[in-house]
Amino acid sequence: MDTKILPITSENIKLCADAIKNGELVAFPTETVYGLGANALDETAASKIYAAKGRPSDNPLIVHVASINGVSAVVEKIPPLALKLAAAFMPGPLTLVMKKKPCVPSAVTGGLDTVAVRIPKSSAALSLIKASGVPICAPSANLSGRPSPTTARHVYNDLYGKIPYILDGGSCKIGIESTVLDLTSDKPRILRPGGLPPEKLREVAGELETAKEDGVALCPGMKYKHYAPKAEVLFSAYYDSMSQSICDWYDKLSQSGKKPVIMCLSGNAEKYGDRATLKVGKTYDDYAHNLFADLRLADDRCYNVVIAEGVEDGGIGSSLINRLIKSSGGRII
Repeated sequence: MDTKILPITSENIKLCADAIKNGELVAFPTETVYGLGANALDETAASKIYAAKGRPSDNPLIVHVASINGVSAVVEKIPPLALKLAAAFMPGPLTLVMKKKPCVPSAVTGGLDTVAVRIPKSSAALSLIKASGVPICAPSANLSGRPSPTTARHVYNDLYGKIPYILDGGSCKIGIESTVLDLTSDKPRILRPGGLPPEKLREVAGELETAKEDGVALCPGMKYKHYAPKAEVLFSAYYDSMSQSICDWYDKLSQSGKKPVIMCLSGNAEKYGDRATLKVGKTYDDYAHNLFADLRLADDRCYNVVIAEGVEDGGIGSSLINRLIKSSGGRII
């Protein structure tokens, strides 16, 4: 199969929407990362996502819809809190987990009786959903376990020959996935921190719990190692002498024959002297935006160890910590 990267035009939106309606897969941009989409009401189509990505079948997919009416089409009952959260944060990087309707196949939910739903903010994603006339289930459009794609070229590099079309919307604005909030327990639970910081959620939802991983994938990103480049990733804890510790690790790795690189904020680069660095930007938002792209860049430049600077917990920092722990397999220095 030839894989085509298509610019965002009305003709290409229709072409891709027709492919979705016919049971095919299409990669498309969102404000978070690129998604690999299929008709969420078609079990056979949804199953193709797992095959293309090499994704475990018990890892649920997120259903993307264009409006609150679209949420109603796949959810048994929308709780009052969900309506408040939707009014505050949707469209946007928030996914809500609620009880599913029978029309949502088990291939989409990983066999669970719940479904994860969001309304993306990307105009291209919304246009595709509306043109297809069906909810679109979509995990990140990468090979399972790899860094999530934030450009069409990342998708192409991972999935060439596996899907027919990639809609090219440029670089994703946020760069990490949505925040996933479970509304089926006694208190709202954050299953996955993401593009919407927990502090903002608490302003609307009140007290929140954070789910612990217990071997059951309640949403994407929980059970399995994710976001990992070919290079080994080491994640530094955040503390006053972090940069000196990173230098020590870099030198030790270099002396052992490794080719390391330090992923750091631009303002910290001078602390590492002439050691190789990948500058992720000035702020934590920049870090989130560039994280997955720079992990891929490390592979392209043939580094075999990435030492990632730690960040302070809170805000988007919480989401960065989650992604760095996952990409490093929990190897914290």
